Amino acid sequence: MQHSVWHERIKERLPDHYFARINGFLKQVYETGTVYPPKDKVFAALQHTSLEAVKVVILGQDPYHGPDQAQGLSFSVPDTLPAPPSLQNILKELSEDIGVKETHDLTPWADQGVLLLNACLTVPAGQANGHAGLIWEPFTDAAIQVVNDLDQPVVFILWGSYARKKKALITNPKHLVLESAHPSPLSAYRGFFGSRPFSRTNAFLMENGRAAIDWLR
Repeated sequence: MQHSVWHERIKERLPDHYFARINGFLKQVYETGTVYPPKDKVFAALQHTSLEAVKVVILGQDPYHGPDQAQGLSFSVPDTLPAPPSLQNILKELSEDIGVKETHDLTPWADQGVLLLNACLTVPAGQANGHAGLIWEPFTDAAIQVVNDLDQPVVFILWGSYARKKKALITNPKHLVLESAHPSPLSAYRGFFGSRPFSRTNAFLMENGRAAIDWLR
């Protein structure tokens, strides 16, 4: 991970030598098997969205575990691949809420201040949640807490029971938490569809003097 404000603030919240443990974990898993995303994109969420720029956090669970899908940004895949089912439902809700996004690569969101953070930053090929509980959660919990400490208002979008458990980390009354069911086909009809997270986020940002996100980029 590049030395940045993220690096310094997260490091303050972790035990000594935790970054060295992460580096050792990455070396071991990438040398002994197929792991996603590519190693140079493991920290893409923090590299695309500086701490100072964060307006929104969309929390995912772990990267896609199929070839070439994971970009290091929660829910995003390159436009060269079809959108997975949860992303299809996210874009469906977006089209009902604001309008049609012509692409399903979410990098333009990240570049506007949307932190697309997975709780686990790596996954073994074909094994959903295969790295859960091994190394990443203290790191990504620390990242959430670092955002919680910001003075500027931020919207936290928590989809599904796993993400909603992270609400306990969000204690700053300046922020807005939007919760709903997960966009997965198994649960999207239980409260995700119709939740209008995109327009509600922009309304909150503008009410607090921050520029809206162009979700259609």
